[in-house]
Amino acid sequence: MPITNEQVTEYGFLRQLYADSYFPDHVLDKGSAILVRLCERVEAERPADLAALYALTHAATDAFNLLEADFEAAGSGIETVAREAIAEDFAFVAAAYGFTGADVEELIATREW
Repeated sequence: MPITNEQVTEYGFLRQLYADSYFPDHVLDKGSAILVRLCERVEAERPADLAALYALTHAATDAFNLLEADFEAAGSGIETVAREAIAEDFAFVAAAYGFTGADVEELIATREW
């Protein structure tokens, strides 16, 4: 399902991390895909409230948890800069779909990084 939200289609997920050679592009591509799939799910499922949105973001966060091994295998990791960039992108997604009151920490509450 193609994303219809113009804010999202014009946004570059993990842009800050792509600019840093410490983070391997092939792993960042997987992270970007997770965020795109999150947007697709938000558009398809149209969560009615924050609880429903958090269920979707927690599933996406769980997928990021699995990426930690890929980062480590490439000599990288989800450390402070990456944590902040990923959290910012989750907050962007929430705001882009009208959930301006979403708590960033709750969006990524299931994180292990």
